[in-house]
Amino acid sequence: MSSFRDFLRSRDGRPTVTGCLGAVLTTLGSFGAAAVRVHDVALEDAHLSWLRFGHGLMLSSIAFWIGIALLVLSWVRLGRCTLDGRVSLAQLRWTLVVWVVPLLFAVPLYSRDAYSYLAQGALLRDGFDPYHVGPVVDPNPILDDVSGIWTTTTAPYGPAFIMLARLVTQLCGDDVMTGTMALRLVMLPGLLLLAWAVPALARRMGARPEVAMWFAVLNPLLVVHLVGGVHNELLMVGLMLTGIVLVLDRKHVAGVAVLAVAVAIKGTAGIALPFVVWMWLHHVRADRRSDAHQPSPVLDFARVAAIAVLIFTAVFAAFSLIAGVGLGWLAALSGSIKIINYISIPTATAQLIAWVCSPFVHLHLAPILAVTRSVGVVLLAVTLVWAWWRFRQDERRNLTGIVVGLLAVCLLSPASLPWYYTWPLAVSGGLVLSRRTMAIVAGLVTWVMAVFMPTGSIGLYSWWNVLLAAALGVLAGWSLLRPDPLRLRPALGLAPLPAEDGTVRTPATGPSA
Repeated sequence: MSSFRDFLRSRDGRPTVTGCLGAVLTTLGSFGAAAVRVHDVALEDAHLSWLRFGHGLMLSSIAFWIGIALLVLSWVRLGRCTLDGRVSLAQLRWTLVVWVVPLLFAVPLYSRDAYSYLAQGALLRDGFDPYHVGPVVDPNPILDDVSGIWTTTTAPYGPAFIMLARLVTQLCGDDVMTGTMALRLVMLPGLLLLAWAVPALARRMGARPEVAMWFAVLNPLLVVHLVGGVHNELLMVGLMLTGIVLVLDRKHVAGVAVLAVAVAIKGTAGIALPFVVWMWLHHVRADRRSDAHQPSPVLDFARVAAIAVLIFTAVFAAFSLIAGVGLGWLAALSGSIKIINYISIPTATAQLIAWVCSPFVHLHLAPILAVTRSVGVVLLAVTLVWAWWRFRQDERRNLTGIVVGLLAVCLLSPASLPWYYTWPLAVSGGLVLSRRTMAIVAGLVTWVMAVFMPTGSIGLYSWWNVLLAAALGVLAGWSLLRPDPLRLRPALGLAPLPAEDGTVRTPATGPSA
């Protein structure tokens, strides 16, 4: 710990400090600007309800966006130090703690899903099946804060998560503030698993674990959206990465079982299972390489696949039996069609067609969406099968296939949301990526963080907002490739930052500068 304090005092440790400041400002701003409750008794009792209206809302918004900007800037600066080999894995893990702790006290950021989680848990607690009815059938104080479009929607999550949500509502009752805090704590183990699994995966794949930790775990998209936004993806992704690492370490049964638990949180983790079967098969074939009479690869594959499916089915069935629910969550996945934004290709295509044709014919968006989304589902199925076969040769390609599959789900599903992209992001941390690729990701992360509103509303249809977010994204990505790309430090009378080779270049002065 003393070495970490020394790190904080050093130049390389400054991003950790400014990032913590950003997390504190984001949390303070969230009390007025984020997904606040309809009737927040705690704020009213503290005489702080003015933060949600008028000038108070303006001050909250300013604090929130300055906090987000500081977090992104600090992440990029920390990335330059990490890529140059000046920051250790232990220092990055402590940085994660410093950044996350303030966000544990924030109002849900960028989403009202936490309230839906509590309402679905209350359904199971009160004797209803959340896979057959929506929260509206169980009136209680939690229902007031659930987004209107989700009050009649059944739960699209696995039985393990529904059980956790029920446990939280049993312990906290209908107290929304306590329940939200408890949900965060319940899902926090997912972050701990990520902090272990991502570096371990990077070592297995020949990548630098500290770079993987910075790129995938300290990424603001993951920290702000999953921790600050209280999303069950945090637990799902942490379990999924842990399962993959266990399989790669030849703990096949345990790995598949953990992966089944991840699917019992949220079904998306199931994308990894077919690729994990390849990993297991490679180990079986490698162990038999010296055998004179090897079974055929087809027989080995059938055996491994059968065992994996059996383990997966047993674990998932156990959770369903304990929770007392069936497979109704599969049908509830179609509820995502209510989400309309153009970060999903089928939705973007439908909106583009409607916009291009609008001067000539009168077209409603709904029938176009039905067609483009159906085509998207077919393309997604084809892409998943193609990726599973295309990336079968070895473990590194298997991992790449998982990234491709998860990214395909984000892009080709009927609808997508910013935190969905944390799925492929977390897995890609184990791969060797170029600095330019990381810069592109940094730019996209910044754009997504800036183009959505802290309340969960969408800013994608305001061109000024989109262009400003794009400009900030370009600046963030460029800043990862070179310090101070706008050369503001000399203009402000500050010392220039060192170049990548460690030298300090003084900018030219005079008319030609």
